[in-house]
Amino acid sequence: MRAGRLITLLLILQRRGRVTAGDLATELEVSERTVLRDIEALSGAGVPVYATRGPGGGFQLLDGYASELTGPTAWLPSARRPGAQRALVRVTPEGRRLAAVLGRLQPLRVRRRSSAADDGWLDATFRLHTLESAVVDIMSLGPHILVLEPNELREQVADRVHRTSLLYAQGPRRRD
Repeated sequence: MRAGRLITLLLILQRRGRVTAGDLATELEVSERTVLRDIEALSGAGVPVYATRGPGGGFQLLDGYASELTGPTAWLPSARRPGAQRALVRVTPEGRRLAAVLGRLQPLRVRRRSSAADDGWLDATFRLHTLESAVVDIMSLGPHILVLEPNELREQVADRVHRTSLLYAQGPRRRD
């Protein structure tokens, strides 16, 4: 099963440091290509794993990174990672589809229909990794999303929208 293999891969990297794709493939009893896909999946999930090329190279975790995993039987799922902040937004059905197609704010979890009159908007949440990346993702959805919480994110989006509108209000600038 892939989930178990990903956890085992993470534990090997934690325990042994730098490991080649060949060694990982042998230990996990999969192909090197599968190891590369698994490394990509870990990286996409936020695990700071990187590759070093050449003699003595391999895959390793960023110095100082330590997961809460100590062994395959020590892990228990938790409702939320400590410190993981979530943002609350209102999004149109079109905005929800656009976010999925563009891969923005994923996973965007729809909580319920908005309490406002049947305006078609949905309440949703997403994990807030960094304010800057969230601002960029929200801007890409244009008028199809409204930030409700946290207030700091709402203010940064408002500031970026204001600065962008000023650029367009001034008209195109010519480079001479």
